[in-house]
Amino acid sequence: MKPVIAFIYDFDGTLSPRNMQEYDFLPHVGLEPGEFWAEANKRAVDNNADTILAYMTLMLEKCSGSQCVQLTREKFAAYGKNIDFFPGVEDWFGLINSYVISHGFIPQHYVLSSGVKEMIAGSAIAHNFEDIFACSYIYDEKGVAIAPGVSINYTGKTQFLFRINKGVHNVWDNSIINDYVPKEERPVPFTRMIYFGDGFTDVPCMKLVKDQGGHSISVYKPGKGKDEACRLFRESRVNFTATADYRPGSELDTIVKAIVNKIVSDTTLNHLIPTY
Repeated sequence: MKPVIAFIYDFDGTLSPRNMQEYDFLPHVGLEPGEFWAEANKRAVDNNADTILAYMTLMLEKCSGSQCVQLTREKFAAYGKNIDFFPGVEDWFGLINSYVISHGFIPQHYVLSSGVKEMIAGSAIAHNFEDIFACSYIYDEKGVAIAPGVSINYTGKTQFLFRINKGVHNVWDNSIINDYVPKEERPVPFTRMIYFGDGFTDVPCMKLVKDQGGHSISVYKPGKGKDEACRLFRESRVNFTATADYRPGSELDTIVKAIVNKIVSDTTLNHLIPTY
């Protein structure tokens, strides 16, 4: 079987310029983004609670009144349809897939986000992903969201890197993910991972992938966020920084293709190491 190269992306600020709730959901419930996030953060602080759970429960509450359509998987997907993306994102997957396949490897793309899985699943790029690891809800017998089911905060993201590494994609199984598996038997070694993040909330994942021999890239909005990305590089938390421009010939495109070339060369050399 051909080896896999895994491309793992944060979503908000990495593939999309804004938080996904800000496109359709917040306008629908009549809230400004600053107002919603301030209320969610205040609730977390006042209750010494997880910030991700705070925003997830607040979303449910904002849709509990008669003026708002109840949150279902279908409604979440509808809220995700109008998410927009950084330049080149929608064509990125097909182009980089062709490049990877031409080198004899299998490309796999994953989202690892603290956003809402059902919204990402409704977005225009969802079909490109092998899997989407993100926050999600528990639904009642009518398909209405009633409580948070999966909450992925910034440090919690790292467990999903190990799930990708070991090929364990369900969230509920904690036994297999903790079983010992020799590195050479894991389907996606860290050395063949490329992680894309946009700032300090991605540091645990970016640092882990980098320290395990993979490659982490801190992307930033054109004209904004470069200082923070450079700081992450100086602190040895990422391998590279680049503007969030996924178009052919961009700095990010050049970096990723160079990383793919390195992975291909390293894999070839590893196969040539004598066993005696």
